[in-house]
Amino acid sequence: MTSRFFCPQPLAPNSLAELPSAAAHHALRVLRLGVGDAVVLFNGAGGEYPGRIVEAGRIVRVQLGDRLDVERESPLDMTLAQALPSGDKMDFVVQKAVELGVVRIQPLLASRSVVRLSGERAARRVEHLRQVAISACEQCGRNRLPEIAPILDLRQWLAGLAQDNEIQREMQRLLLSPEGGCRPRELAGNRFLLLVGPEGGLDKEEAAAARLAGFADLSLGPRILRTETAGPAALAALGALRGDL
Repeated sequence: MTSRFFCPQPLAPNSLAELPSAAAHHALRVLRLGVGDAVVLFNGAGGEYPGRIVEAGRIVRVQLGDRLDVERESPLDMTLAQALPSGDKMDFVVQKAVELGVVRIQPLLASRSVVRLSGERAARRVEHLRQVAISACEQCGRNRLPEIAPILDLRQWLAGLAQDNEIQREMQRLLLSPEGGCRPRELAGNRFLLLVGPEGGLDKEEAAAARLAGFADLSLGPRILRTETAGPAALAALGALRGDL
């Protein structure tokens, strides 16, 4: 499989492009690529550029070919609002959600979230998650980068959604619940906003606020899923029933 690299710069057919330093290090030191090896570059705006490495020293340069109008996006518009789990579980959530076609990921701080971030620490975590999303796009073939939104307090986010009637009409809001609810096969449409609580789930006040903001309970079956499993499982089910498969 040809190695793919994200280059956040304008790309043009039949031009030279320089790999960012992190991508260049990965190409040379990890993948052991060299002059003459084929690669594919994309800048997140759609489409991709096949090319070959023509310089592999302190700077890695790629001679690009024609732009290919290749898109591997899901036909569904899916947003995952995920309460931050503990440890590095959010990396797993972002990676798998990107592979499954999510368009946006909204990290949230819930009352039962073990992780508490604000200010510069929150900004650094979001930037890290964006790098996870970029790596997932490189791996799975997507040429458009999903949005990783800034971390927000769950209740404040829900309060804003409760007042946004226009979006509420357009996008189905679904709260993943172990207590029952509708099943993915019962859903129609192609725009979904999925809300997943942290370890221990949402507290009663948060769940009530979610329902007040227009969220309906969604069940993925009789088993209770871990917080890092629930979101990707729901995205996979919707993709299979309504989109990619």
